[in-house]
Amino acid sequence: MKILALNGGSSSFKCWFADLPANSLPDDPLPPQWTARADWSHHAGVAEVRFTDAAGAIVNREWKADSHASVLDPVLRALLEEHPRVDIVGHRIVHGGAKYRDPALLTSQVRAAIARQAEFAPSHNRFELEAVQAVDRVFGNNVQQLAVFDTGFHATLDRAAFVYPGPYSWLADGIRRYGFHGINHCYASRRAARLLGKSVGAIKQIVCHLGNGASLAAIDGGKSIDTTMGFTPLEGLMMGTRSGSIDPGILVYLIRHAGCTAEQLDHVLNQESGLAGISGVSGDMREVLAAMEAGNDRARLAFEIYAHRLVREIGGMLGVLGGLDALVFTGGVGENCPPLRKIVCDRLAFLGVKLDANKNDRPNPDEDIAAAASRIRVLVVRANEEWQIARECHRFASQPAPH
Repeated sequence: MKILALNGGSSSFKCWFADLPANSLPDDPLPPQWTARADWSHHAGVAEVRFTDAAGAIVNREWKADSHASVLDPVLRALLEEHPRVDIVGHRIVHGGAKYRDPALLTSQVRAAIARQAEFAPSHNRFELEAVQAVDRVFGNNVQQLAVFDTGFHATLDRAAFVYPGPYSWLADGIRRYGFHGINHCYASRRAARLLGKSVGAIKQIVCHLGNGASLAAIDGGKSIDTTMGFTPLEGLMMGTRSGSIDPGILVYLIRHAGCTAEQLDHVLNQESGLAGISGVSGDMREVLAAMEAGNDRARLAFEIYAHRLVREIGGMLGVLGGLDALVFTGGVGENCPPLRKIVCDRLAFLGVKLDANKNDRPNPDEDIAAAASRIRVLVVRANEEWQIARECHRFASQPAPH
């Protein structure tokens, strides 16, 4: 079964293609035959694209990026030159609203629902629909397209976890906690259990998905029971350029006393806050750490706030879970920031958490980095949303056709 998984964001996207066996898939991820990663965040109007084939050969190219289509279309055509047949394309869709949580064919009705949710995930849903349209143009109508929703994994939240304590009428209007990063929370929790030789249904985990966007999920028996992101991907942890949770009274104050509009507040909270807003350097943790090492006090403060809020939110997830077997770090920051993992685990030492210092400093992909005596296992798991999307496509395409 020839599957293409597309994982798009506002300034980059990943393509993953593999010819997978028609029967059941293994738990461990299979390698792709072809990948492409396009990034247009470094140079205005230019997309940097890296292609990798099954042998690991890498080709780097650059294209003008005056629109998403100007990047997406040639990348997809490059795939067709090497692999002229695709059976199904899976798309990561950040927000499907209350109605769409399970994977769904991208009919006109589903596309319209995704467009309606773009207000609540503005950096993602619109771009993801452009990726769907690019597949229409390049592949035509001969390939199925499947939406795999980031919110889907959190459909198991109890109402006490997803209903906000505002007016009850909010719920009828769709104002509730949805949670995000669900595709990778699902993958990382399953992968962590596999690495520990445990059934995912038998352990309690906190998965820390830490990238430019960041969220935690409390996972009990393989099911999400709480998460830090909410109605939008803005709630919860401090992030690269997003504020995370703040006192809503601040917004009322800014409206009344600074004359801020909704558009201005949206821009400030999503683009000018977080690591970037505090450090004044960057929303990239690597650049913040470098500035901190050079003596930049605002960069140090940004890192300290990030770590403090992460530990505080982990504490909340601990209380909800009522225990913990594994703490999982994933995402670009989670996988590549040893100082952050050390601070978190040092502050959780009262629970019996203890790192192996050497493993933490130089972790292998997908590794338990806890010391042998640690009562709680600590794992670094490489994010692999593309494999999880491919699994969902395989499961969907393998179902018997309805009569």
